[in-house]
Amino acid sequence: MGKYIMRSLLPFLYLFSVCTKGAGASDLTMPFMEYLDQNHMVCLKWGFDDVQGEITFKLVVNTTGWVGFGFSTNGGMKGSDIVIGGLGPSGHYFKDYYAIRNSMPLVDEQQSYSLLSMTETEDQTIMTFQRSIKSCDDQDFHITNQPIKLIYAYGLTDDIAYHQSRRGTKEVNLLNFTPRKIVTNPNYLSASVQNISVPSSHTYYHCKVMKFPALSTKRHVYRIEPVIENIDIVHHMLLYRCPSYVTEPYDSQCYMGNIGDSCFGIVAVWGVGGGPFEVPENVGIPFGGDDNDRFYRLEVHYNNPNNESGRTDSSGLRLYYADQLRQYDVGIMATGVLQFGDLDYNIPPKAPQFRTYGVCNTTMFSKVLVNGDLFAVLMHTHLAGRKVRVGHYRNGKQIDFLGLDENYNFELQQSYNLGNIKTIKPGDEIAVECTYSTTSRSKVTKMGLATTDEMCLAFMLYYPAIDISTCISHPDTTHPFIDAIIFLYHIIFSFSQNKYSVNENGIIREMMKTPTVTCMNINASSRLCTSWIVNPAGIMLFLLWIAIM
Repeated sequence: MGKYIMRSLLPFLYLFSVCTKGAGASDLTMPFMEYLDQNHMVCLKWGFDDVQGEITFKLVVNTTGWVGFGFSTNGGMKGSDIVIGGLGPSGHYFKDYYAIRNSMPLVDEQQSYSLLSMTETEDQTIMTFQRSIKSCDDQDFHITNQPIKLIYAYGLTDDIAYHQSRRGTKEVNLLNFTPRKIVTNPNYLSASVQNISVPSSHTYYHCKVMKFPALSTKRHVYRIEPVIENIDIVHHMLLYRCPSYVTEPYDSQCYMGNIGDSCFGIVAVWGVGGGPFEVPENVGIPFGGDDNDRFYRLEVHYNNPNNESGRTDSSGLRLYYADQLRQYDVGIMATGVLQFGDLDYNIPPKAPQFRTYGVCNTTMFSKVLVNGDLFAVLMHTHLAGRKVRVGHYRNGKQIDFLGLDENYNFELQQSYNLGNIKTIKPGDEIAVECTYSTTSRSKVTKMGLATTDEMCLAFMLYYPAIDISTCISHPDTTHPFIDAIIFLYHIIFSFSQNKYSVNENGIIREMMKTPTVTCMNINASSRLCTSWIVNPAGIMLFLLWIAIM
C-alpha cells in the first residue's frame, strides 16, 4: 500500500517563516498571504479596507535585483498590467507598465500605482505599493471578487532585462481570500503512487486502491496539498472513497474492469497548476472512525505529449487533519458533462466558439438535500477550453453565478473559495457552460479522458455533505451540430447506494451575460472615475455628461 506518514511537518513551517520574516508577520493591514511559486521564492501579502477603495500589496522576493508583479488575462505577459521596481545603486526605482506583446512592457501614461516603501536585505527585495481596486486606467486591470491571474518575474541584478525562467503565474481570489492558519504540529495522511512507470504514450491513467491507517475516531481534513514529482507530466489527481464491497488493494492502470473502478465518492481533487487548498474553519472532509475499513482510490492522470519513455513518478496528495472535529462534513459533487458508454459526443473542427452545457436539477435529489452551502469550486476543461461559467437557477430563472472564468487557462486549474457562501435550495438548478475553440484542429474533438480530448466539469465543494457524488449530463447526440449541444440526458449518481438515476429531459435555460466593471469614460483617451468630480472643473464636466446623456 505504500507509505502513509503522520508526523510534524517542520519544513512546512520553515517555508512560512521565510515569508513572514520579510513581509512582516505582525502587519494587520495586510492579513492575506500567498506564495506565487512552488519553491517559495516569491511571497505576496495584501490587504484592503473597502472593496471600492485601495488595495495594498507587499511583494517579497528572494533576490537583490529587480522585481515585477502584475495582473494578466490568461496568465501570460501579453495584455498584462505590471509594476516593476527595485533598489539600485542610485536609490529606488518603480513604475507602472503594460504589455502589448511578449516583450519589454511599455510605461503607462497614467501611473496608477503608488510606491509606499522599497527595502533590500542581504537576500531579499521587499516592495510595498498601493492602487485603487477599481482603476479607470484603460491599461489597468479591474480587481473584482472573482479569481484573477497574478504574474511575477524577477532578475538577479537591477538591469531590467529578460527574466528567463524566473517567472510564473498563479490564480488567486484577492477580495475573497480565506486566510490560512499556521498549525504548530500538523498531522497528515499521505496518498501517493510509488515509482510508477509512466508509459511512452500521450495519456495514461494510473489508479491505486488503498486503505489509510486506522484513525480511532472521526477526524476532519482541512487542507489538501499536492506533492508532485514530475510537474511536466502530472495533469490531475482525484481521491475517491470506495463503496463497502471494495475490499482489496490494487495498483495498476485505471478503467480496465477492476472492481475499484466503481470508487466514485470524491473526497479530494487537484488540477495542473493548482496549489494547496484549505476549507473554511467550520468544515472538514471526514476520515476515520466508523469508516476505518473504507478503501480509497487515488487516480493520477499522466499527460506525456512527447511520448517519453523511462519516466517514473511518485506523486500524490497530503491530507492535513485536525484532532478536533469541526461543525460540518464537506461534500464534493461533480457537475457538468461526462462522456460514457458507446455514445460519441464530438466537438466540430474549425469552430471559433462552440459551447456545451451540463445541468444538475436538485429536484432529483429527493429528500437528501435540505440546504447546501457552496463555498468553493474547481472548473475543468482541456486544451480547447476557453471559458467556463456555472449558473445558479431558482424557479426557472438565473439568480447568480457559482463560478466564472472568462479566460480559462489549462495550466492554471485551482480550487478557489467563493468568499460569500452560495446556498443551494431544494429544486434549484445548476448549469455548467464550457466554451471551446477548435480553429487550429482539422478533425473532430471527442469528449474523453485524453488531454487532447475534452471535458466540461465543475467540482462543487459544499456542506453539509449529502449522499450524491455526481450530477452530470450526457448530450443526445442524435441531433446535428449547431453552435452548441443543448439536448441532454440528466444523470445522478448516489455514492452509498452505488446506483444511477436518469432523467431524459434535461433542460438548458438561458444564461445571463457575465457581469462587467465599467468606468465613466467619455472617450478612449479619458480616464474618469470617482476622483474626477472633486474639483469645480470636474463638477462642470460631470453636469455636461449628464446633459448629453
